[in-house]
This record gives sequence, C-alpha cells and structure tokens, in this order.
Amino acid sequence: MADRFRLTLAQLNATVGDLAGNAARAREAWDEGRSAGAQMVALPEMFITGYNTQDLVTKPAFHQAAIAEIERLAADCADGPALAIGGPALEGAGLFNAYYILKGGKVTARVLKHHLPNETVFDEKRIYEAGPVGGPYVVDGVRIGSPICEDSWYEDVTETLAETGAEILLVPNGSPYYREKLAVRQTLMVSRVIETGLPLVYLNLVGGQDDQVFDGGTFVLNPGGELMLQMPLMEEAVGHVDFTHTPEGWRAEKGALAHVPDGLEQDYHAMVLALRDYMRKTGFSKVLLGLSGGIDSAIVATVAADALGAGNVRCVMLPSEYTSQASLDDAKTLAENLGCRYDTVPIAEGRAAITNSLAPLFEGTEPGITEENIQSRLRGLLLMAMSNKFGEMLLTTGNKSEVAVGYATIYGDMAGGYNPIKDLYKTRVFDICRWRNANHRGWMKGPGGEVIPPNVIQKPPSAELRADQKDSDTLPDYPTLDGILDILVDQDGSVADCVAAGFRREDAKQVEHLLYISEYKRFQSAPGTRLSKRAFWLDRRYPIVNRWRDPS
Repeated sequence: MADRFRLTLAQLNATVGDLAGNAARAREAWDEGRSAGAQMVALPEMFITGYNTQDLVTKPAFHQAAIAEIERLAADCADGPALAIGGPALEGAGLFNAYYILKGGKVTARVLKHHLPNETVFDEKRIYEAGPVGGPYVVDGVRIGSPICEDSWYEDVTETLAETGAEILLVPNGSPYYREKLAVRQTLMVSRVIETGLPLVYLNLVGGQDDQVFDGGTFVLNPGGELMLQMPLMEEAVGHVDFTHTPEGWRAEKGALAHVPDGLEQDYHAMVLALRDYMRKTGFSKVLLGLSGGIDSAIVATVAADALGAGNVRCVMLPSEYTSQASLDDAKTLAENLGCRYDTVPIAEGRAAITNSLAPLFEGTEPGITEENIQSRLRGLLLMAMSNKFGEMLLTTGNKSEVAVGYATIYGDMAGGYNPIKDLYKTRVFDICRWRNANHRGWMKGPGGEVIPPNVIQKPPSAELRADQKDSDTLPDYPTLDGILDILVDQDGSVADCVAAGFRREDAKQVEHLLYISEYKRFQSAPGTRLSKRAFWLDRRYPIVNRWRDPS
C-alpha cells in the first residue's frame, strides 16, 4: 500500500435542478484533481441535484435523470482518480440521500444517509428513507468512511465506521449558514475525531439557494482535533489535502488556513452571495429598489451594488409631501457614492387621483393609516411597473424587526422578489452599515469607502408617511423591540422571559400581539437571506389564524 494519499476537495456552487451544469462542474474538478495527482476528488452532499431540493427530488423523472447523470459521470471519469459525489439513490421502493464513489467507469460504492434532519430548514424525513449504517469503501487501498452531513453530528455512525476499519473520515455536507455555524461544526467534528482517533475531512457546499446560503468553510482535522486545512467561507475553492501513512495511521499534512471573518462580515457576505446567486440562478441580471433616504434601503442598495455591480442597480426615489429634504439629499448622495442609476418619480399626482377616486366612499371618515398605506402601495405599484417594463427584479427593504411586527405595508413596500435584510434586526442593520463603511473586500463589486452617508445612520428612523412621523411613535425603541423579539422569536421564549430580562410587560405584550397578527403578511412576503436559526419562513412556521396568547 502506498504511504501517501492525495484528496482533492471541490467546495463548489451547485444550482438546484441544473443536472448537466452540476455534472460539468464535477468534471472540471475531477480534471483539476487528476492534473494534481489526486487519488480521489470529492464533491459535497447532493451536488448533482443542487441542495436543498425540497420536494423536487421526489419527482420520479427528476431523481431518475439525476441518477443517470451520475452514471454518465462515472463513464466520463473512468481514466483517473475516483470521484465522490452526492445525489439521490433508489433502493427498492425507497428514495435515499446518497454519496456515490465512481472509479474505473462505474459506481464502485454507494453510501446511504442514516440520520435525516427534520428541523429548521430541513424536512428530510418526509422526503427520504433512512439508510442503514454501513462500513467504509476502499479507494486505492485506503478505507474511507463517509457519514453524510447529519450522520456526523451523532457518534453512532462514525463509531461504526471506525470499528469496521475506516482509516479516514470524509464528511460530505450541504450545511447552510447561520451565525457561529462554523464554530458549531468544528466543535462537533473535534468530538468525532477524538472518539474515533481518525482524521476527518468536512467538505461543505457553497452558494445561495432561495433563502439559504451554503457557506463552504471546508476543513480538515487530525486526531486530537488539530486543524490542518481551512478553506474560505462564502467562496468557491478547490483544495488538496495530502495524507501520510504513519505508524499511528493516516494523518493529514498541514495546509493553508484561510482567514475566518468576524460575524458582521459573515452576515454581510452571506447577503451579497445570496442575492448574487438568487439573481443568477433565476435568470435576472438587474435590480431596482425604492430608495427612501433611510437606513434599510441604503444597506439593500449597497448589498445590491456589491453583489451585482453598480451598473446593474437602479435606485428610485418616490417622494411625497412628507419626504424631508434630508431624505432627498441622503438618497441622492448614496446613489452617487455607489455609482447606481438614480431616478425620481413623485407620487403626489397619483396619490391625488386615488384619493379623489375613493373620496365618495371615504366621506365622513377621518384620514389615518389607510391614507398612509395608499402612499406605500402606490410606490409599490410604480416600482412594479418599472420592474415589468425594464426586466429588473424589485428588491424589498424591510428588516427583521419590521417584518416581525408587521411595520410594513402588504402590496406596498413589501412588494418585490427578494429581500436581502429579511433576517437582520434593525439594531444589526446599523452595525452592518458602519462595518461596510469601514471595510471593503475583493468579493464586493461596489466601491470602497464611506458609501452610506453618516446622516442616514444617525437620524431617527421614519417611514415619512405623515408629518413628523418617527418609528418610535408606534413601536418601542429598536433596542427594546429587538431585545424582546430575540427572546420571543430567536429563543422561542415567553412574555415572562422578557420581563425577567428587564423589559416592561406592556412592551412585551404589545410586541407579542403584533408578532402574531402579522403572520399573514410574512406568509406573502418575498424570500430573503437566512442569517439565523430562527428566520421567518422554514425555521419558524406559525399558523396565520391563531387566537392563543401567552398568559404570563
């Protein structure tokens, strides 16, 4: 047996449903591994189909086509290293999440996922059958065990692999991002290498898919937990890890350790990557958004410029008589700083026409929130008209605080195709804006420097739908609101928990009430980048009709 084994790790960006395109990426990685003298080239979980497929993979024509694509890959990659790739598998009448080993023109081994995640964004128990816990497969004399993603979160699969002769653990993953996720993964994988005494490769998918972001961050550990290779977060990469056979077994040689950014940068990069991939994978190249002069639309415009380039972003100011001169100035300055197109479309004339049309029906009533929402809905109508005319996807700009309590107008400022900041609380929006003004990275397509005007960050937030309006007129101050929402939403806590944390019961009850009555709005809202474990949509699924309230 040779005393060296080179493994090529392809941390690549798959597209759900693009079977031929994903297979082509796999061939490119295999070619690169062959040129580098690798014995094996590995791709992540379900790479052939893209991930997360949801119910698409249950469609017989789709999973049969995916399996056929893997068989073609085996034939195409016959002369060279083994190729490992994730995809669906059929066993009897069951559908499985599988990992295929291709060598010499055929499928030489197939691993079936045993532990099926059924929480947060995953519903694998309703899609797949659970496979048996098996033993290792052999590549060029090396016995390799591949617990698929969730299988590595439990000790039983890796212990069985070690007991049945595995010498290296290769874990293929489709693990989506949330804050501090890399640290969670590494802590769990250190446990696996300590338990088994085997080196471990954690190979993860990268790229955006609907609301989810797969953040890469592939790494390699030696027994004892020493980090031997760290691939970058949020970026495609192909890396090689060399294993040497020692008297104690196979050990990974030291490789490059990519920089791991702080939490604000990871969140920002996730939003940029998610929007860039959502656009590319749905066939759009340009976006537009309503630029209000406020902080939320400012950060969305900046994310869009960094994701797509300023030339592909249209910013539209839609002023009313309540729009302040400061907002007009700030919006224009932001667009100029970013280099985006800036258009102004006043809404006064359209608003007057709508008001006149409704006047006979509204006679004898007092103006109020209905009239405020007409402004927002008119803006939505005009922005959607531009979206249709120019083929530009409309971005919405509601932060998680507003989305949570319904401080947004359905069919108005909620209209649009994607919302990059949907899972970003208002207080974190401020932090992200300050971070972006102070930092620029090579993966950003927008300009560096202080692109967001300081006044946008400093002024009191306002929807500017009536005279002298401020968000704090109807909501608790954002630090209070976000603190309560963190307990009620992210921690799934109670009103009593909010009170114990130092918040007023009246504020907690108000926020709870707004949270529940706004469910119908969120049900109809645009998808947006998932940044936490309790993002609205798949992580937190509540009924629209719900009369229960916390009695505490």
